[in-house]
Order: sequence, then structure tokens, then C-alpha cells
Amino acid sequence: MIRVSAVVLRNDAGEVLTVRKKNTARFMLPGGKPDPGETPAETAVRECAEELGAELDPGSLRLIGVFDADAANEPGYRIEGTVYEHPLVEVAGASAEIEETRWLDPGVVPLPGDLAPLLEHHVLPTLAE
Repeated sequence: MIRVSAVVLRNDAGEVLTVRKKNTARFMLPGGKPDPGETPAETAVRECAEELGAELDPGSLRLIGVFDADAANEPGYRIEGTVYEHPLVEVAGASAEIEETRWLDPGVVPLPGDLAPLLEHHVLPTLAE
């Protein structure tokens, strides 16, 4: 089991910011694995700063849920994702291991076929509720 933290950032149109890491094919939420001793919220804040240059306010994180899904980039593994929502902040752009960013309309049918399982099967349906 791989533990990760991720963050939902939405623009004024309600689209969700997704990212694709270098040398991968699937889009997911910004976030990643914790450093030793980090809480899930601390991981989410640090990862968004590293990946997007986005400075999140820890007090503005709202827990959406903790979900279990197949890992997008580690075949044969599962992930446990702690997912937060945060009000939109300025995003400097892709950095660190992020190759590409893309805004996703969560209501588009059909969804793009290049989404990570956690995003497609758990987070987007939860956001739709």
C-alpha cells in the first residue's frame, strides 16, 4: 500500500486542476508521498508548493475523504489517498516532476481515458455528490 496526499483546486468554472508526472501517461491530482513524520495535510501543502509553486493555507484545507485505488504509475500496487480541497490559489506552473497540467471539467461525459483510478473512480464521483 502506497500512501499519498492530494489536493483538489478548482477554477471559477469549477474545473479541477490535474497534473501528469514526467514519463507517465495518466493525469491525477497534485500531491504525493509523505516525507518521514509528515501528516497528510503537511504532505499536501508541501507537494503543491514543490509541484506547482502554489502556497496553500493549511487552515483552508477541507478533507474530502480517504480512498483506496489501484496505483496509476506503480503496476500491482494500491494507493491510499487522503484528498483535500483548497480554495484556488495562484499556480506558478508545472515544476519538480510535473510534466503537464490540465484543467478538467468533472462533468464532461465521457471522461478522458487518461485519468488515474483514484481521480476517476473516487474523487470525481465524490465531488459530484
